[in-house]
Amino acid sequence: MKTTKLFIAAVACFFMQSVSIFAGDLVVPTSQLPAAATTFVKTNFPGQTIAYAVLDREFSGTRYEVCLNNGVELDFDKNGTWDKVDCNYDPVPAQLVPASIANYVKANFADASIVKIDKERYGYDIELSNDLELKFNKKGQLMNIDD
Repeated sequence: MKTTKLFIAAVACFFMQSVSIFAGDLVVPTSQLPAAATTFVKTNFPGQTIAYAVLDREFSGTRYEVCLNNGVELDFDKNGTWDKVDCNYDPVPAQLVPASIANYVKANFADASIVKIDKERYGYDIELSNDLELKFNKKGQLMNIDD
């Protein structure tokens, strides 16, 4: 089961890389990532290495898309501040989830774990292991549930 998940994650990373290259994004060496991004990976994903990094120069600004060797996908802004963490089927490191959101999920979806967290203008977009998507405002209050 874990091998299947890893294979799916690797295929997703490969697909993401292929699409990014086709779109004109630039694959960059890890050494070109902001120091904050590499520190984030070492701190929150110990034992994992960066499989590849893509520099994405969007209309809204420069971003880095990073894929780890275990298939985890990370997005960073130009300064290396994380914007999205997608762990596919594994839980997002607990220290990345605001306490109010973690408490809500634990109280209302005890059998599910947070597998993706995405910072948005309004707050956070969370995906659970049971495929529910929760939207929280900046204060950590639930705004919407989407299945």
